Formats: sequence, structure tokens, C-alpha cells
Amino acid sequence: MNQTKAYPFAAIVGQEQMKKALLLNIINPKLNGVLIRGEKGTAKSTAVRALAELMDEREEVRGCPYSCDPNEEACWCDACRERFEREHQLETVKGQMRVVDLPVSATEDRVVGTLDIEAALKTGEKRFEPGLLAQANRNILYVDEINLLDDHVVDVLLDSAAMGVNTIEREGISFSHPARFTLVGTMNPEEGDLRPQLLDRFGMAVDVTGEHEVALRTEVIRRRLCFEEDPESFAALYEPAQQEIRKRIQSAKALLPRVLLTDNLLTLTAKISIFLEVDGHRSDITMVKTAMTLAAYYGRTEVEKEDLLEAARLVLPHRMRRTPFEEGDLDFSKVEELVRKEEWQEARP
Repeated sequence: MNQTKAYPFAAIVGQEQMKKALLLNIINPKLNGVLIRGEKGTAKSTAVRALAELMDEREEVRGCPYSCDPNEEACWCDACRERFEREHQLETVKGQMRVVDLPVSATEDRVVGTLDIEAALKTGEKRFEPGLLAQANRNILYVDEINLLDDHVVDVLLDSAAMGVNTIEREGISFSHPARFTLVGTMNPEEGDLRPQLLDRFGMAVDVTGEHEVALRTEVIRRRLCFEEDPESFAALYEPAQQEIRKRIQSAKALLPRVLLTDNLLTLTAKISIFLEVDGHRSDITMVKTAMTLAAYYGRTEVEKEDLLEAARLVLPHRMRRTPFEEGDLDFSKVEELVRKEEWQEARP
């Protein structure tokens, strides 16, 4: 039977940390994505592609190739800005956050887009053919085997991730458009490592392995065979669970702006990063954002220490390396010990 359905996210057995990291990035796109590392056949790609079925509708400017948000003027493309200045309004449509695949074999032009230089020189008009970064704006940009990407494409991703803008320059002519995306990468560490500059751009990283319990491993086989036999019926079976996940995402999104973080937890965040000698401040900021998103995910409006500890597990391990080939191991008991010490000092009269 022809498979027209993606494997349901709710049907994935185990891999709870990976699934939670992906959901957190849907709830809060400002978390800067996630890197999923693990051996082949551990549902990495399956989980990412399954996200498409969980994403809710949003407002977009009609006809805009970058899906600009009509309510966020600072992030409009030039065409939307000019249209608003001319017509004083922007026509909107309902769209949906998508997963945009970036093939590991993609050329730089395919990623950034192309400029028609001849037309620009003859008429002065900038004709731009959008690339994958244009499609990725306000969406998830997914790169399977991201560690095998060409260095030129990696540089483009680094620039766009840092600036939220894609700029193309050819023969003295330049063109820019918004490129704010959530970067999700999957890789098998056995096939090579990531450049430290790109590794640090991921807000969080998770490591996945195959299931080692007989019951869970058996369930993986059973579900996969059922899906391949009849994808439509299998997806229908898990639709109630899918709907529950969608409701949880929507509820967390609504709750997130109201989540509060105390000064004590801000101070504890800084102490954790200093204690672990983490370079820069990106880890601190991402840890706080992740902890706040976790609180919303759990239905709370105040961040607790447990949220911060869980955030640290997602945000810090891949930032512990000092050299490209060093293992990014994190002895988390040291972090827990630091937290207990802080709690003891707070409890002292």
C-alpha cells in the first residue's frame, strides 16, 4: 500500500528526551533548535518528520514567499514592508509551520537562492529565485546527516542563524530576506563530528540509542510492521494521542508569556555555567529560555529548580568540549551537588 501518512509522533516508542526537546522547540522557536545524535535506526528522522502533523495554524501574509508574520513588522521582508506603506494593510491567510528538508548534497545556490545578474544589470530590477532558507523562514529547517554538510553551506547556516537574515551578494549586487528558522539536525557520530561553531548554534542536544528492554524493542517492531501494512489505519489509531499532544503544545504556547523566573534562579544559572567553565553566555540564555518553556510545558507559570536542572541536561553537554575531537561529557552529579549547596545556603537562618 502506498504510504501517504508520516509515522505518528505519538507512536514512537521511548526516546522521551528527544521527543520532549523537539516539542519544546515547537512551543518556543527561540530555543535555537536541537541536534539529535545517535546510532542509525533510532527514529531520529522519523521523529523530526512526524512533527509536521503536530503543528497548528498561524497567520501569514498572503502571497509572501517568506511567510512573513503580519503582526511582527520588524521581521517583514522588503516586499511586505513596501506593500504596507502603499496599501496601509496586509492581506493575511492561515498557514502552518512546516518541516523543510535541507539535503546534505544541496549546493550553496540551492540553499541561499539565486540572483538574476543579467536582469539586474540591464533593468536595475532585482530578480531573486528563493532557496531553501526562504522556505525555512518561520519554519523548521531539518538537516539529516548534518555533520556531512559542505563547509560553504555550513557557513551560510551559521550566518543566517546568527542574524535571522539571508543575504545574497553577486557581482556587487545584494539581496536580503528574513530567515528565522529552527534548526534541527540529526547525525550518526560514527560518520564524523560537527564543527564547534555549528555545534554551539544548537540550543540543545540529545543523544539517542536503541531500546535495550525486550518488551520495548518488541513493541518497536510490532508498531512499525502495523504502520507499513496500513498507514492510514495506524495513524487513525494514534490520532487521539496526537490530539492530546497538540492541545498540550497550544496550552504551553499560551502560557509561556506568563512564566516567571526568580532572581535566585537567574543567579543559579550563572553559577552553573561558571562552575562548569562553559565558554560564552549563549548557554546561560538558552538554559533560562528552556527552563521557562519546560515550566509552560508542565502547565506552570513559575520556573522551579527541577526545570532548570532538566534544561541544563539539554543545553550543556554539547558545550563542554574544549577541542573539536574531545568528548562533551558532563558529570551531572556535580551540577546537582551545586544546586543542593545553594539550597542549603538559602535555608540557613
